[in-house]
Amino acid sequence: MLRPLLRLRSLGLIVCSTFALLQTPAYAELTIEITGSGANKIPVAIADFGGDTGAGRAVTSVIRSDLERSGLFRLVDTAGVAMTEATAPNYGDWKSRGADALAAGSLGPAGDGRQEARFQLYDVTRQTGLGGTAFVAPAPRLRAVGHRIADMIYEKLTGEPGVFATRIAYVVKSGAARYELHIADADGQNAQAALTSREPIISPTWSPDGTRIAYVSFENKKPIVYVHTLATGQRVVVANFKGSNSAPAWSADGRKLAVVLSKDGGSQIFTVNADGSGVQKITNGPSINTEPFFSPDGQSIYFTSDRGGSPQIYRSGLGGGDAQRVTFEGSYNVSPRISPDGKTLAFITRRESGFRLAVMDLASRQVQVLTDSYKDESPTFAPNSRMILIATDTGGRGVLSAVSVDGRIKQRLSIPAGDVREPAWGPFAK
Repeated sequence: MLRPLLRLRSLGLIVCSTFALLQTPAYAELTIEITGSGANKIPVAIADFGGDTGAGRAVTSVIRSDLERSGLFRLVDTAGVAMTEATAPNYGDWKSRGADALAAGSLGPAGDGRQEARFQLYDVTRQTGLGGTAFVAPAPRLRAVGHRIADMIYEKLTGEPGVFATRIAYVVKSGAARYELHIADADGQNAQAALTSREPIISPTWSPDGTRIAYVSFENKKPIVYVHTLATGQRVVVANFKGSNSAPAWSADGRKLAVVLSKDGGSQIFTVNADGSGVQKITNGPSINTEPFFSPDGQSIYFTSDRGGSPQIYRSGLGGGDAQRVTFEGSYNVSPRISPDGKTLAFITRRESGFRLAVMDLASRQVQVLTDSYKDESPTFAPNSRMILIATDTGGRGVLSAVSVDGRIKQRLSIPAGDVREPAWGPFAK
């Protein structure tokens, strides 16, 4: 029996559920601890934003924190310097401070209670501007503006899009019978509950446009797959067949989900439209087939199966036919997740009696184990394909960990009074 199915069936059924929309008050936020970083960090200076002192300081803090926790940047001291995006930088001074890049900006009123944040980025070594922009937002959204600016700096300096303005979903279990599906910024802040229940909630997954989340809820005494619209709280039952309904995964166009159903006896993979119509069977046979995940091109599905005698990862076309085995190293490989760029397979492998995160380069088939923990599960890629978020166990308590695909950059995200599981990293912000 595959471990994911065992976990699904062992979750106890308790009593009735209560629900909360995203407009509910903020909940406990994740604390991020940096446990590893990149080898060659880019030295960057982020000058304190001018204008509104309090708001400027808050935005500057978000930008600095985002860049620092990425593990790719080293922040240069800006003490004693007052400048805005309109100030011509003294390149010699910044070079002597050790900066290769410099960002400066300011905040000012934009009417209707909103603030305008302006910033410029400079290449200190080449003594040239790298561009800038302006954002207008109400005061409660200034943290989001900081994330957007950090994303622009990240992309200009690394050549890859940043993910600081994205969101994550995860499940917090507190007490004996309280489960909450949280939505938070990628840095763990602004956590809010989309769903609160006295029954287990598992397997959240974001729609490609970031407006909906599919998940499994046990609120009706059995696992049922729902699609939840975050803006309104409206929910649609996608799979509520006889037996188990589990493991939803979105297609790249957001029109379909792959799900695991046992309605015909045994666990098989089906596709279903996002409104619950058009159920089609993908796998057959006596083996357990579970944990489906669409390839980015939408032409095939990766999944876990014990058809070869032990849990391994396979790939099958949507039109059926023989499935191809993907993993061969080790006797236990589960939970396949393909990076958004289609280059990397992340999965959980059993090594030295522990369940650890591993990645496979799909071009070379080379496998690298990224963690040394013992209870990793639920891998999920950042939308830029550079980081993987997992659930793991520390001291008997569930926490989240993020690790780069090369294993160098590591973070740990936890809530002091809760057990955190089932992470899902959302798409790029629109």
